Amino acid sequence: MPETNKSPVSTERRDAIAVIRIDNPPVNPLGLAVREGLVREFATASADAGIKAIVLTGTGKAFSAGADITEFSTGRHAPFLFDVINTAIEGATKPVVAAINGLALGGGFELALGCHYRVASSAVKQLGLPEVKIGIIPGAGGTQRLPRLIGVEAALDIIVSGAPIDAAKALALGAVDTVVEGDVVTAAVAFANDLIARGQGPRRTCDRVVDVSALPPDLFDKKRASLARHPSGPLAARACVDAVEASTKLSFADGMKRERELIQECLPSPYAKALQYAFFAERQAGSIPGIGSTTKIRDVITVGVLGAGTMGTGISLAFLQGGFPVTIVEMKQDALDKGMARIRETIDSNVKRGRITPEQGAAIAANVTPSLDMASFATADLVIEAVFESMAIKKEVFGKLDQICKPGAILASNTSTLDVDEIAAATKRPQDVLGLHFFSPANIMRLLEIVRGKATADDALATAMSLSKRIGKVGAVSGVCFGFIGNRMLENYGEEVQAMLLEGATPADVDKALEGWGWAMGPLAVMDLVGIDVGWRIRKEHKFSDERMRLYRVTDAIADQGRYGQKTGAGYYKYVDRKRVEDPAVTAMFRAEAAKQGIEPRNGIPAEEIVERTLLRLINSGAEILDEGIALRSSDIDTVYINGYGFQAWRGGPMWQADAMGLVKVAERIKFYEKKYGERWRIAPLIEKLAASDGTFAALDKAKAKAAA
Repeated sequence: MPETNKSPVSTERRDAIAVIRIDNPPVNPLGLAVREGLVREFATASADAGIKAIVLTGTGKAFSAGADITEFSTGRHAPFLFDVINTAIEGATKPVVAAINGLALGGGFELALGCHYRVASSAVKQLGLPEVKIGIIPGAGGTQRLPRLIGVEAALDIIVSGAPIDAAKALALGAVDTVVEGDVVTAAVAFANDLIARGQGPRRTCDRVVDVSALPPDLFDKKRASLARHPSGPLAARACVDAVEASTKLSFADGMKRERELIQECLPSPYAKALQYAFFAERQAGSIPGIGSTTKIRDVITVGVLGAGTMGTGISLAFLQGGFPVTIVEMKQDALDKGMARIRETIDSNVKRGRITPEQGAAIAANVTPSLDMASFATADLVIEAVFESMAIKKEVFGKLDQICKPGAILASNTSTLDVDEIAAATKRPQDVLGLHFFSPANIMRLLEIVRGKATADDALATAMSLSKRIGKVGAVSGVCFGFIGNRMLENYGEEVQAMLLEGATPADVDKALEGWGWAMGPLAVMDLVGIDVGWRIRKEHKFSDERMRLYRVTDAIADQGRYGQKTGAGYYKYVDRKRVEDPAVTAMFRAEAAKQGIEPRNGIPAEEIVERTLLRLINSGAEILDEGIALRSSDIDTVYINGYGFQAWRGGPMWQADAMGLVKVAERIKFYEKKYGERWRIAPLIEKLAASDGTFAALDKAKAKAAA
């Protein structure tokens, strides 16, 4: 029978060395049982007179990924990690050597810092303190030990950014003592035996003095001033700076107390809760009900991309950077040449910036094959079209691909709005057709909307989700509707922006209010960046409500003038050296149109109202999408908005915001605006239903998951 009570921490004796191993797969998180096991095994090894030194390591590909963050919501219990490190490990009377076999992040890296010596495998790519990314600070001594080991400025950069370093960088900084090839535990045991032979005892990081002799006097003030747009929001990064500064002014013990005070300020904040929610939501998005480990993933080795424009080359780069051979096809030589030039320029830029080595750049460039013949796709396992957003053109393309591509090849459209089922109907293999909606620039933006048609096969969908991870994207499944999840909601958000411009807000008023609230970029600045002509052409292609077309009259008139945004030097704003400048002519156009429509002008619109109206329109639209089954979960909607639309993770996403506000209040405010503005504010039935039962979107997600289990 299988062993059910196996401890996640065990000890193996190698002569005079105790090798204590964390075995809590897959990434050895430091939950309560692990912490208790560490205390027990270190106490046993310390009491054994035959043991002269201790080696601490992990099983598999991880030393430890750090805290079990589910404990943030379920509650944490003693022994706490900072006590385990301070007392059992750093306080040990025998030398303790960390054998860092794999990633050591957060509490896992703090665990290694608490050891007296550190030996790392050369294969280790992730060492660091990423706590700021979930809205908190390192809480087990990381802000106090790391500055003592590698210096204040280097530690400050690592802690505030949350970015990991590899073993080689850690060695150069002084975070580890040596980097070894081969088996790191064997090397650490040899290292420990050498310490014994030389009579070397514990070397405690807490006893080191922080070197402040060469620190710039304004180091911490400058760092704080740089954090206005930090992705963790307004609290965590500043708390990181405060904690590191404490290491330069306080004793280790008092610095630890200050660290604990600061983490206690961060933990209950709405920003930390939102970031932790976003962390889990992103991972949950990869789970598709009804599709599990038994669904066979199709082999995808080669990829074809039709179209060498901005999207086509971006998609090609995403797969090239993921290690896939890519064939890119265009109809005309000059367009193909321009696309290949963009690919080469991006690769060269990444080499120059040190993101990849020259050898990696050469390998990526060698993996792309340009062609003028769609027949080149005959052997491709996946073909993605990135042609003009026209149903007629896309149906023609898919009809040709159906004839050219081999059986079992996945045929994907990069459409951002069109009906994937209608596109699939142009083939005799609709089971192989789906949408892969990349976001521009496709080689950089993380979101990939995976659009499931009514005939899309389970294995095709599972393969698409698997591919999203292989190319570093966050995949989210959407059903078929106009605009899918993200753009359908964006249409309503944008519509409300247009309404407020007619009522008296200026483009700058809107963008300033929403950027101040937390959006990465205001909606009108985004439209200028993407191109006003994109939406203008979509409105020409599709039939929208009379009200929507009325609200967009000025924007369409701006596009009619050839003012498409940054690419033409003018749109909602004028651009001087790529900097946006308010344009009174645009404001005048909105005022004149408002007068024609009989809209009484207001003397500006308060920022709070701009935020509320746009957020509520997103929430209402999201509820409709959820109710229709277009989105699997409300958390998927938030994942889409965080990773594709500039909604900051520290704000949690529109549906998280709805739960935070309370759906009773949400319903009340939507009905207020519905009474004032009419049909476009019609409340989603799901919001009324949840508000009446004191429900939440999160609870609805859990109920769906339970029903699907």
